[in-house]
Amino acid sequence: MTYIISEPCIDIKDRSCVDVCPVDCIHEFERMLIIDPEECIDCGACEPECPVTAIFAEDAVPADQVQFIQINADYFKQ
Repeated sequence: MTYIISEPCIDIKDRSCVDVCPVDCIHEFERMLIIDPEECIDCGACEPECPVTAIFAEDAVPADQVQFIQINADYFKQ
């Protein structure tokens, strides 16, 4: 399992989560931050740091935002 950054991060990109990530798996893209699922070690350090509550464990992503699981994964397939 990995952590997912979802819709509330769009156009916010606070970066508080980046500062606490021990493996630097959070990357900045056009309009939001994205977690690389291959690099994430599931430590959860990023989740409480997000001021807009955009980070969730993969199995806890709200139903209306599940598309962000694939969105996060797809950024790193390019």
